[in-house]
Amino acid sequence: MILVNENHAFSYDTENLAEIFFPYEKIKMFEHMPPNETDDIVVYSGIKDDELTVFASVYGKNNSSTVQLAPDTDRKNALSVLFYRVLSETTGDEYPWGILYGVRPARFFHSLADKYSPKYAEEVLKRKFLVSDDKIRLVSMVAESENEIIRLSRPESFSLYISIPFCPTRCTYCSFVSHSIERASSLVEDYVNLLELELRETGKIVSELGLRLETVYFGGGTPTTLSARQLERLLKAVKNHFDLSTLREFTVEAGRPDTVDRDKLTALKNGGVGRISINPQTFNDDVLDAIGRRHTSAQTLEAFETARRCGFDNINMDFIAGLPQDTFDSFVNSMETALNLDAESITVHTLCLKTGAFMTSAGMPDKTLAGKMVDFSRERLTASGYKPYYMYRQGKSIGNLENTGWCLPGRDCLYNVFMMDETHTVLAAGAGAVTRLKNPNSGKIERIYNYKYPYEYIGNFHEMLQRKNQIEEFYKKIINNI
Repeated sequence: MILVNENHAFSYDTENLAEIFFPYEKIKMFEHMPPNETDDIVVYSGIKDDELTVFASVYGKNNSSTVQLAPDTDRKNALSVLFYRVLSETTGDEYPWGILYGVRPARFFHSLADKYSPKYAEEVLKRKFLVSDDKIRLVSMVAESENEIIRLSRPESFSLYISIPFCPTRCTYCSFVSHSIERASSLVEDYVNLLELELRETGKIVSELGLRLETVYFGGGTPTTLSARQLERLLKAVKNHFDLSTLREFTVEAGRPDTVDRDKLTALKNGGVGRISINPQTFNDDVLDAIGRRHTSAQTLEAFETARRCGFDNINMDFIAGLPQDTFDSFVNSMETALNLDAESITVHTLCLKTGAFMTSAGMPDKTLAGKMVDFSRERLTASGYKPYYMYRQGKSIGNLENTGWCLPGRDCLYNVFMMDETHTVLAAGAGAVTRLKNPNSGKIERIYNYKYPYEYIGNFHEMLQRKNQIEEFYKKIINNI
């Protein structure tokens, strides 16, 4: 794909909008129409003498539009709107989020609603960003729900994220840093040993600074890939090195049913975990096989029932709309199965194929089907008493759709909201983990990156551990008002 941005500084915006329509195309960007370059997809945008022009050629179909810009025109918005409309007319495609891109629509809504009013925020989304009425209602409900949780945070609050980057197998759609346990088994014990040390050192810093722990979240990967004994060790490290007297929530992703058994669930329960996630993604065994998950729907049901017997009364289930070989009826069945289980929360993702995923765009369900699945989930979950409590979006999602967490009253995942809103500091441990330090005064965020892969984490552990000094330096500057 050729993307030309002539005589304006909005190439970032046009690139993001182009990716909505052509998520799997490699974009080649130019400041002028290249004389020797050809492609099946060419999109031009340019401004000359207060005249804005957008032209698109998509597989032989051409379309263009030109508008005159008034002196007080928001040129960025005007270009984005025209760019979207020309591409929409050329391709025949429309997207319910319009020209709004970025991962945090609820946060954007917050910023407008807090400054003006929720009604004003809704009008801006509709008028300036071409967002559909359904999505405006959704983001408004999410923002309202999030506000109740955000208010729980204090200036000294933080959350703790612990990364377990191992899985039984790699799902074909996955782009997370995770390693098959079969290939990485020799690393696991060393990894757990060092993770204990990182938690100990992090706990020391937290204690010295007097920070307040709000939530703990074990993610990955699949944390329950570890043995019961290894899980016990890490849970004990959290208990021994952090003050849990202020803890509001302790979540562990027990995502893959084929990694869950009574011993592990008992270890989690005895270790203080109150919320777990058991993620079928679908209850269609043919689809599970197509995406590389080596478990069955029956195993998911068994894992869920075992978790209930172990005393878990706050269980989330993840599903993905748009999986290969999935049908609308099959997706409906998956939703109904989760509802019949009385899962306290249900998260509906849209299939997203990032760089690093094994799956390609070939053979993917069309965006219309994925959209129908997402719309059904919204209607059915709302009718069943669930509320949308957090939401985020990802690039390269089918139909540019969203991921939404739904829960029964009082079953919100606080960590998800704090993380997505960037409410407060998140201290992160483990491979691929990113510490996010938030200045409670300015709102500015600074990041500390751990080594990405387990072997890097192990091989460079002591050097990585020294980076933790940045946490103390950050908070000392705040204390000293520097």
